[in-house]
Amino acid sequence: MRMRARLAAMALAALTPSGALGDEVSVFAAASMKTALDAVVGMFEEATGHSVTLSLAGSSALARQIQHGAPADVFVSANRSWMDHLETIGRIDPSTRIEVAGNRLALVAPVGADVDGAAIGQALAGLESGDRVALALVAAVPAGVYARASLESLGLWRSVRPHVVQADNVRAALKLVAMGEADFGMVYATDARAEDAVRVVALAPRDSHPEIVYPAAAVAGRGGVAARDFLDFLRSGAASRIFAAQGFSPPRE
Repeated sequence: MRMRARLAAMALAALTPSGALGDEVSVFAAASMKTALDAVVGMFEEATGHSVTLSLAGSSALARQIQHGAPADVFVSANRSWMDHLETIGRIDPSTRIEVAGNRLALVAPVGADVDGAAIGQALAGLESGDRVALALVAAVPAGVYARASLESLGLWRSVRPHVVQADNVRAALKLVAMGEADFGMVYATDARAEDAVRVVALAPRDSHPEIVYPAAAVAGRGGVAARDFLDFLRSGAASRIFAAQGFSPPRE
């Protein structure tokens, strides 16, 4: 890890003007990126001397905060739509926009749950009164939007909807399943990987929902060199290895 950090520091040294080290960077990021970004931030701080404050929540909540002037330097969204919205109203610098990673959508259940079937439709066919399916907010949070789109595409939304319990973000939905307060949840595959108390029942077909992509950009008028250093680091080989280790796929070229 230290060797990779040194190599990353050498790479960034060519991009970072003398005297620019030691700045603070405020990063607003989708909750589903927590495990990977915790590791990325640690390596970035060691490599550059910059200090990062990481704020995690649903992309919709973060985008609205940035829209209303929250002091973020970098935004990492779990879908293109919220980044597009901020770009349209002039709240991000479009010249800095990149795509960091991709993901899959998974149906999960508590470890030890007796669930039959290898497909989402089979697993959810046996829902009974009182059963609960945890989703992130289906009208706003990307994971919830993807989940509803997938269930609608699979012809399941009408039957599943009465059982849905909505959470503020995808990690909160995951927690409901992990604690046994929900019988199923639809979360990102990387979230399932980060939680030992759940297991993946099935992956949603890729064509049942919009492509899951994580764009990142500097907030307009903020961040300066340090924010751009962080965005450069997100595209580095060191960061890519961290994302891959957490189950994220590479962004499309």
